[in-house]
Amino acid sequence: MKKTLVIAAAMSVLGGAAIAQTPNTLTKKEQKEGWKLLFDGKTTQGWHTYLRDTVGAKWQVKNGNLVFDPSQPKEGGGDIVTNDVYENFELNLEWKISPGGNSGIIFDIQEDPKYGATYLTGPEMQVLDNLKADDNKKQNHLAGCLYDMSGDSTVSKPKPAGEWNQVRLIQDKGHLTFILNGIKTFEGQIGSPEWNAMVANSKFKAAPFADFAKVAKGKIALQQHPGSSEWRNIKIRQL
Repeated sequence: MKKTLVIAAAMSVLGGAAIAQTPNTLTKKEQKEGWKLLFDGKTTQGWHTYLRDTVGAKWQVKNGNLVFDPSQPKEGGGDIVTNDVYENFELNLEWKISPGGNSGIIFDIQEDPKYGATYLTGPEMQVLDNLKADDNKKQNHLAGCLYDMSGDSTVSKPKPAGEWNQVRLIQDKGHLTFILNGIKTFEGQIGSPEWNAMVANSKFKAAPFADFAKVAKGKIALQQHPGSSEWRNIKIRQL
C-alpha cells in the first residue's frame, strides 16, 4: 500500500509539472479574457527602440527571455517601446535584474522627436535591485514604486537579484494600480489633486517634464539602465 501511494504521489507531481504553463504562452482562459502576448519568447516583434524603427542590439532574445545586455555596442541601446498605443489596460509580466541593476516599466509614452526620452512623458514603475543598485537611496526609488513619486520599503518586496518578480500594472481611465509579487505598491488617479501634489514634490516638476503624464494613453517601454535585465510572460489585455 505504501509503495502504491508513493508511486501515485510521484505521478501527481510529474503530472502537475507537465501541465504547468509554458512561459510566453496564453492559456485558453486567457485568450477568452482578451489577453495578448507582447513578447513571443522568440523575437522582438511588436517592439522598437524609442524614436527608431528597429530594436537595438543591446536587446536580445536569449533562452526564451527578452534580455537587455549592456555589454553590446553602445549604439545598440535605448529604451524599447511597444509599436501599439494602450489606454485602459492590465499589463502582466515577469522581470529579473542583475546584482546592482536598474530598469523600469514606463507607460503613457508620447513618442515624438520633441521628447528625447520615454520618461519625459511617461510615469514609471521602478525595477531595481534594492540591495546593491546605486539608485536605492530614496524610498520611492525602490522596486515596484511609482518612481520618484510614491512608495517605500514597506511595500517594495522584490525577490533577490537574479530571481523572477511578478508585476501587475493596471490603468483604467487614468486610475493606476501597481502590484509587485502580490503586494500593492501604488494606487491613485492621474491628474487628481493628490497626483499633482506628488508631481510637485518630485523631479517631474522641472521644465523638461512639462508634458509628463498629461495623457493617460500611450506606448509602453522597458528601460535601458545600468546592469542587465530579463523579461518574460509580457502580456496585456485592454479594459
